[in-house]
Order: sequence, then structure tokens, then C-alpha cells
Amino acid sequence: MTVKNGHPAGQAIPEDISADSVGTPAGLEVIPLAALRAASRSRGTGPDVPQRPACHHLLTLASGTARPAVDFTAYDVRPGSWLWARPGQVLQWGDLTHAEGTLIVFERHVPDPATVCAAGLDDPHARVLRTPDAEDAVSLRAAVDHLRQEFTGRGGLPADAHATVLRQLLDVLILRVAHLGTPGDPGHAPSETFLRFRGAVERDFANTRRVDDYAVALGYSTRTLSRATLDTAGVGAKEFVDRRVVLEAKRLLAHTDLAAARIAAQLGFSSATNFAKYFHQRAGQAPIAFRTAVRGERPAGV
Repeated sequence: MTVKNGHPAGQAIPEDISADSVGTPAGLEVIPLAALRAASRSRGTGPDVPQRPACHHLLTLASGTARPAVDFTAYDVRPGSWLWARPGQVLQWGDLTHAEGTLIVFERHVPDPATVCAAGLDDPHARVLRTPDAEDAVSLRAAVDHLRQEFTGRGGLPADAHATVLRQLLDVLILRVAHLGTPGDPGHAPSETFLRFRGAVERDFANTRRVDDYAVALGYSTRTLSRATLDTAGVGAKEFVDRRVVLEAKRLLAHTDLAAARIAAQLGFSSATNFAKYFHQRAGQAPIAFRTAVRGERPAGV
């Protein structure tokens, strides 16, 4: 199989609401939710407008509640919990008027390479919502408070030294967030077979939807792949591939104005008709109907 990266070639990733200001020397920004709301109002950006930011977004609340959606799944964020949206995922803030907290935005290259590895920053399947226990919550509050304080003032440091301090504090924070446990986690680690299959699907879902192709490329039987996928993900191998294709279709429908025919071509379909049939069977609605609904638009002719 021809290997591509995790997103189809030619895909446009629009600027996030805070992308203009993530040009700081440190490559990160610490944003109070009040400032995020103000920026949204000034740009006329509604809270449910789908965004596909190119930066990591870490959100934690000090008070109130919020229900943002990441890749079309809504998450209940409460004080102390952490929402982590990664580059390439579709993010919709929802109503933030009843919450106060902090948003940390950082570019891909900012964390130290050792932190990237230890925190699994490149894992597109990492958990979105994480809730600390009492002990972890104390450490996280201290980490985010320290980062916030350093971001708002240099304390007499030269700019380059200040940027270094901010990056090191960010490393501490994301390592702590990345290793938070979540009740209900599987009691065993995914098998090597599943991890290899998952990685192959992430690389090549736009080239093939055939489990046979993945089996040949990885040196497994289709039965072995299906058994490993069912054991870890709860669905068969074909369903796992189809869900990844549908997710990418939803992302493109939500955050771009590409015609269905263009999206079909990017995802390896022979025609827009075949894509529309495939999408409808698995998403329960036509591609354009999904786009209209997720953007909160009025249907044509209404």
C-alpha cells in the first residue's frame, strides 16, 4: 500500500480562533475563557462553528461547566477536568458563557522530543477528557497556575530565557495531564497486532478500505486482525476502517466547503455517488445534510 500521512493530501486546516496570537516566541499561549469569548464575539464566530486547529488545545475549568465537542462527540467538562483537542481534530466550543477557566494552546514543535514521546502527543487515538484524582488535581492546579503566572510576566528574564521557562513548564503540565488515569480504562494493554493495524489504518485509510490489503501489508490473516480489533476496540476490522473513513469525511464536510465530489476523491472513492451511499449507510444521513446540521445552517429552500 502507498503510505500517506494521517490526513488526505491537499486538506486545508483553517486558523483557529486563537491562532493569530500563537505566534509568541515560546509557541504557546495561556488564554482565560473570558478572553476567548471576547475574541469569538469580535470575529463574529459562533460557539458551534467547527474548527480544525493546527495546534494542541488544553482546556480546564475553575468554575461552571462546559460541553465542547471534539470530532462530533460532546464532553462534559467540569472544574478540575481536562479536555485535550489535538491537531487535526474538529473542535466546537459550544456555550462557554457559564464557565471560567483556562485554555492552553501550543504548537506541535513546542514540547521537548522526550515529552512528545512520553506523553504520546502524536497519538491520534488518545483520550480527549481526563479527570484527576484529588492528589493529581493539586499538582495540576499548581502546574497551570505557575504556567499562567510566567506567561503574564517575564519576571525580569530576557525573552529567550522566558520562552525556555514557559516551554519547560508546559512540558511538566502536559506530562501530568497525559498520564492521568480514567475510571473504566481497559484492564490490559492493546495487543501489538491491534496497534500495528490501527497505525496502518491511520496512515492509509484514504487508499484502501479492504481489510485484506491491511492483512497482506502487515503479514496477518484477516481473521487475526478482526479478532485483535474486536478484543480492543469492540468492533471488527472492517467496521474499524469504515469508522475512520467516515470520521475524516465528517471532518472535511464540517470544516471545509469542498464539494462532495472533491471529498470523495480525497478519500479514494470512484465517484461522489458511491461516497454518498457509503456515508449515508454509516452516518445515517447524506453528506450535505450532515454538513448543514453540524454547522447549524438552514437547509436550502427553508
